[in-house]
Amino acid sequence: MRKRIIKVMIVVAVLLAVSGVIVHLWPQTTMVAQELPQTGVEAPSVAQSRALPILVDNPYIIADIAEVASPATVYISVTWPAQTVDTYRRPSSNWDPFGSFFDFWFNDPFFTQPQQREVTSAGSGFIIDESGIVLTNQHVVGNKGEGQTITVVVDAPGLEREYEAEIIGSDYSLDLAVLRIINENGDVFPTLPLGDSDASRVGEWTIAIGNPYGRNFEHTVTVGVLSAKGREISVYDSETNSPKIYRNLMQTDAAINRGNSGGPLLNIKGEVIGINTAVHAQAQGIGFAIPINVAKEVLDELITTGGVSMPWLGIWYQNITEGIAKQLRLPDDKGVVVMDVVKGSPAEEAGLKPWDVIRRIGDRDVYTTDDVAEEIGKRKTGDEVLITVLRSGRMMMFTVTLGNKPAALR
Repeated sequence: MRKRIIKVMIVVAVLLAVSGVIVHLWPQTTMVAQELPQTGVEAPSVAQSRALPILVDNPYIIADIAEVASPATVYISVTWPAQTVDTYRRPSSNWDPFGSFFDFWFNDPFFTQPQQREVTSAGSGFIIDESGIVLTNQHVVGNKGEGQTITVVVDAPGLEREYEAEIIGSDYSLDLAVLRIINENGDVFPTLPLGDSDASRVGEWTIAIGNPYGRNFEHTVTVGVLSAKGREISVYDSETNSPKIYRNLMQTDAAINRGNSGGPLLNIKGEVIGINTAVHAQAQGIGFAIPINVAKEVLDELITTGGVSMPWLGIWYQNITEGIAKQLRLPDDKGVVVMDVVKGSPAEEAGLKPWDVIRRIGDRDVYTTDDVAEEIGKRKTGDEVLITVLRSGRMMMFTVTLGNKPAALR
């Protein structure tokens, strides 16, 4: 019995020794209480860390958006009527000027000869109505009645085929066009939702989908951010041989290339916030899109009337310089001066003349040409507007019925 007690005591002693070693090796935290200084100010609370929303929560969000949006993004090809062009004809290597003396002097073999050539263009677009309404750029498809043949290639499940399409509305100045797919079978097409470009923020993610350089790279997806809003650029127009001014564009660094024109620029919710339109020729990562709200404002008019009316006064005008102010003996630099009045325009019909100084439009004082453009732009064709002018030291008022700006002047 005594031996058993001794064994138990030895086991207990060993266990106590081992537990002491474990406690000694275990990391300990010493907590020291400190009294806050009596400053009369509450102690700051400990900042709580908060996880920011990041794309890693769903690493496939871009892929998900592209999977939904790509079927509604279409490839557009346009074939224009054959045009006669002059081509340079070179003499062949076995050409003999002495044996062809008559042809040499009378048929002019060294210079141009007319040939018929077929002209084509291509771009992108996206379906906004399940019946087959497509939104794209005007510079991709042209205008209605120009004899072009338009083919829309749809790559949606069960609808992988080429469709003919027709232009139902276009506007050169806005670079917008609406197509209708000739849908003889009554197919139901996938569509893209239209977002709010005014609510978009610089720095938010953007996704561009299109067909750069033709069908070989169809449904190319590129990602970037919205770099800026309200950009203005000038693009050379080969048809008019003059620069075309684009205003209020969205800038993105999502790669946009030739053939992307007319395709959608999407936000992270998969909504269209812009229509890809142009790239900066001398830079990388600088592309531009038309804000979708611009298209939404005129979409119904494009579909129902085939075009967009633009309120028009019919004058050429400029800001008042110091020289003009002295010449016209103006009391101040308020207003803009009318340099010329377009013949047959609403301004001429109302009685405005060159050298009139527009001081007020409606109930708004005018100080710059931007004021005039903004005030006229927010009205509609057919609206009456009261214009106050200073003419030869006398204040005069004219009621002008705004017209529709001619296409040649847009």
